[in-house]
Amino acid sequence: MKLYSYFRSSAAYRLRIALNLKGLDYDYVPVNLLKAEQKGDEYLRLNPQGLVPAMELPDGSTLGQSVALLEWLEETYPEPPLLPTDALARARVRSLIGSIACDTHPVCNIAVTNYLKSHFDAGQADIVDWYSTWMHRCFSAVEPVLAENASPFCFGEQPGMADLYLVPQIYNARRFDIDLAPYPNIRGVVDRCIALPAFRDAAPEHQPDSTV
Repeated sequence: MKLYSYFRSSAAYRLRIALNLKGLDYDYVPVNLLKAEQKGDEYLRLNPQGLVPAMELPDGSTLGQSVALLEWLEETYPEPPLLPTDALARARVRSLIGSIACDTHPVCNIAVTNYLKSHFDAGQADIVDWYSTWMHRCFSAVEPVLAENASPFCFGEQPGMADLYLVPQIYNARRFDIDLAPYPNIRGVVDRCIALPAFRDAAPEHQPDSTV
């Protein structure tokens, strides 16, 4: 498999974690978002959406969108499982994931912030305020779920699908100095995750295209 990735992409980060947790080998192909390589003709032939990540699968086909890729990985390589077997438990995991993948990450990415800068003359302070608004809204919803679960990871004794969405979002929050003091359960889960090799090796600073 080939993973087309940018080291700071949250969506690519979550996919790297999943690949590591499942012990799957892959080739890393960097795509520089700051140079708009994802909009180049060569990359668009692979992934017409012009986004990262994309993955070249063993059959030679290419699939984009991290949510779809993570579901494909779970169905194709079910061990170790990243989702519970019970239908309601799976739905609860996906509900938390939706807070990040649907409500927060899409409005806190480079395409949106570039639009804010070019169309609304947003400065860096405005961008940080924008990020802070949406991330606090997300974390305020996630924190009580984790408090109720009272488990080492988001939903149990082992890291699962929700953890690999949460960790990259917290990485971004820390990049922009978002105050995480109100979220002790989130911080605890993330700290336990990033102590594991699968998460540590997937971190942005450990990728071949990293500049940090």
